[in-house]
Amino acid sequence: MPHPGRLRPDAVVVSFRNGLHNARLLRDGLPGATVLAGMVPYNVARTAPGTFHQGTGGALMLDGAPASAPLVAALTAAGLPVEPRDHMRQVQHAKLLMNLNNAVNALSGLPLREQLGARPYRTCLALCQEEALAAFAAEGVRPARLGPVPARLTPRILRLPDALFRRIAAAGLRVDAHARSSMRDDLEHGRATEISSLRGEVVAMAERRGLTPPVNARLVSLVHEAERPGGRRSWSGPELLHALRQP
Repeated sequence: MPHPGRLRPDAVVVSFRNGLHNARLLRDGLPGATVLAGMVPYNVARTAPGTFHQGTGGALMLDGAPASAPLVAALTAAGLPVEPRDHMRQVQHAKLLMNLNNAVNALSGLPLREQLGARPYRTCLALCQEEALAAFAAEGVRPARLGPVPARLTPRILRLPDALFRRIAAAGLRVDAHARSSMRDDLEHGRATEISSLRGEVVAMAERRGLTPPVNARLVSLVHEAERPGGRRSWSGPELLHALRQP
């Protein structure tokens, strides 16, 4: 977190971290500062010290408040696609739905394109998203539409046979062969993952509304197990799907 004494009084801080509450946490820690929410839609993986690989495309999104205008202009001038949005809460919930694949990908041990090309892994993600969408609805939040398909239809598309899925989702799933989730990188380098601030948020939200999210809760447990030395970090699609469907 930036140190309050090192910021100019007119500084604008934008949080591009995953999760729903980072902007609020920054506001709490930086009283008086202008803090805006942002969102990074694409996958970035650390491939070597000082080297990062962008495996998917998309435009940065951030709060469309007037205070963001100078940053939007600077990013545009630098050639970075950026899109101001008026309803960042809905955008962040939509990104959280996307982030639910991070744990599935991490436990698959596969590049994103290969993992998303396999129906059993996609079914795991569909189960997770259905629980999340139910929790969002109970909270009165309709996630923003970030791609060609409304969020509520995504679980149905994920369950399609592989050939049909590739035809329908091709435009929205341009993923290069090397892309993988940052959570997989965390596991391989022995770092704590962000599972609690992502999938754990879905579990907490659902339970707060009296719902039961067994699939997401189970994945939280599996990732925490994988974080431990000697923990299992590689699951086939059928194995993971079977584990998530266990009562």
